[in-house]
This record gives sequence, structure tokens and C-alpha cells, in this order.
Amino acid sequence: MQESTDRTFWEYLAYISENHSPLDFVLVWDHIDRFLWGTLLTLEITCLALLIGGLLSVPMAIARAYRHRWLNFPIWCFTYFFRGTPLLVQTYLLYYGLAQFDAVRESFLWEPVLSSAWWCALIAFTLNTAGYTTEFLRGSIVTTPSGEIEAARACGMSPLTMMRRIVLPSAFRRALPAYSNEVIFMLHSSVVLSTITLQDILGAGRWLNGRYYLAYEGFITAMLFYMVLVFIISRGFKLWEKHWLGHLRQRETDDASVTAKAN
Repeated sequence: MQESTDRTFWEYLAYISENHSPLDFVLVWDHIDRFLWGTLLTLEITCLALLIGGLLSVPMAIARAYRHRWLNFPIWCFTYFFRGTPLLVQTYLLYYGLAQFDAVRESFLWEPVLSSAWWCALIAFTLNTAGYTTEFLRGSIVTTPSGEIEAARACGMSPLTMMRRIVLPSAFRRALPAYSNEVIFMLHSSVVLSTITLQDILGAGRWLNGRYYLAYEGFITAMLFYMVLVFIISRGFKLWEKHWLGHLRQRETDDASVTAKAN
């Protein structure tokens, strides 16, 4: 009896979804596993690219901030190229462009790395985010308050110790709001994955629309997945900023109190 009732309920729900709902939610639910696997692929490449690109950007940002004699100009060219061209073009150049050269196809990197869409996407995403992160981290290093530098020197810190204990932590804290935008930007840019045979979130939506000749169900579902991920990222960075930048809010509160008492 219970099984019959459940079957009737699902049949009624499917009827409503197909004939009266603007979105065939039952069909979407039947293929939700593809969107979940697409989410895992999206997060996998995005997180790895942000991690590796972030590690690459730190030494490049230091060299740019202190205008290293031999490294400053090459790094500037690197950041200018990856900030001045679309990520889609960069990915296409790696995935489709390198295959046109015999030397690349015959190299030892072709079979394990450069012939794989996953690896090409990871390389392109990593270099792209490294270019952006280098520049705004350089700006944070350059604008380190002079008082912090003078205090570190007065304590007898070496340049390396001062960079490790004073300059970089201060720069990371002040760059955090800008970096949150970079993380969201990279998540949105991950739609490029679906153009090189990888089935990310958008790829799952395109597959659903093509399989069942739908107009927008797959795209709306993909949009909802991206919105949820952006909400989680935004809330996570809010908590992170609250922890790292709490001393600045306290100072602002104290300054406001002093101003109010003076008036």
C-alpha cells in the first residue's frame, strides 16, 4: 500500500514537472549526479590552480615590489600577458595550439601532460591566477606601512626575517579582500572547462539540454550550483577577514569613540 502511494506521488510530481512547471525539476533531479561530478571537477581544478598559482605569485610579487634588476621586467611581461588576454584564449593556445607543433608532440611531456585536457586546463588556470595574484600582492607589499618596516629594523631583524614575519603577513591580510574576488573570478572562469571536452558544472548543464532538447533547465541548474558555491566562498572569506582584520575594526571603533567624545 505504501509503495503504491509513493509511486502515485512521484508520478503526479513528474506530471506537474513536465506539464505545468517552467522548470522540469524531476528530470534535473534524475541527473543531479552529473552536476555533482561536474562540481567536483570544477572545484578540483580551481582549487589546485589557486594553490599552485598562489605559491608561484609570492616570489614574483616580492621581485616586482623591490624591482629586482634581472627579474622585474620578465615578471612584468608575464603578468601583462596573462592579465591582458582572455583565459579562454590561453586555454585554447595550450590545448589546441601546442598540438600543431611536431616538436611538442614528440616531447616527453606530450603523452602524460600536454595531450590531456585536464592538465592543459590546470596549467592555463594556474598561470592566469598567478599573473593576477602577483600584481595585487605586489601592491600590498609596496604599501606596507613604513612604521612596521622601521619597527622591524629597530628590532634588528634581517631583511629575510622582516619579509617573513612582518611584510608578507601584513600584505596577505590587506590583500585578502582582493583575493576573495580573484577566487570568485576563477570559479566563474572555470566554465572554460566545458569548451575543451571536460564536463564541469556548465558542461553538465549543456549535456542535459542537448540530451533532452531543453532550452534552459541545464543552464538554470548550473547557475544555481555556481550561486551556492559563490555564497560559500563569500561567507568563508568574511569569516577569514573577521579573524585577520579584527584589529583594524577595533581601531576604527576606538577612533570613532574618541571623535564622538571630542565633539
